[in-house]
Amino acid sequence: MFSDKANKIFAEVIDKYHELNSVDQPFSNPYDKDSHLIEHLLYRKCWIDTVQWHYEDIIRDPNIDPVGALKLKRQIDASNQDRTDMVEYIDSYFLEKFKDVKVNEGATINTESPAWGIDRLSILALKVYHMNEEANRTDASQEHQMACKAKLNVLLEQRVDLSTAINQLLEDIAHGKKYMKVYKQMKMYNDDELNPVLRGKK
Repeated sequence: MFSDKANKIFAEVIDKYHELNSVDQPFSNPYDKDSHLIEHLLYRKCWIDTVQWHYEDIIRDPNIDPVGALKLKRQIDASNQDRTDMVEYIDSYFLEKFKDVKVNEGATINTESPAWGIDRLSILALKVYHMNEEANRTDASQEHQMACKAKLNVLLEQRVDLSTAINQLLEDIAHGKKYMKVYKQMKMYNDDELNPVLRGKK
């Protein structure tokens, strides 16, 4: 099933990142985009999410240098745009994959596209990894460990449910029961013409 593949790749990414555990480490994609396009996209997507997860940790340091914080805020903004772009690339993959499917009469549209569900699955993989770390921290209290284990169990259940839902959505699209309709994320704050502050600087 598709979600099994995605979850496996997400685990690969997160484990690879934590070998060095640095937001500045070089990125290398082990999946060739010409022969393994969807794997390539999933790996890149989760890498972006993983780096941003750690950006978000760093910027919450109450003693962070203001100049460094501003630089990091710009990196987070750029990462958010990369994340959105990757979601759109993944949806483009599915649009191409299902372009010849005959849509059934009465077929319905989903509340979100497949790639936005996959986006949530990638974030969920990070939550599972880090909650598991907290649940097994030897320097934490037993109460902390127990509370985090309970949260981890919920996250694991949520991953099963979300994985099942994504698989079902893709199956429904493949059989014409649902159809894809993708809207580009028209983020106005990054656009020189749409953000009044940026427009005023021109």
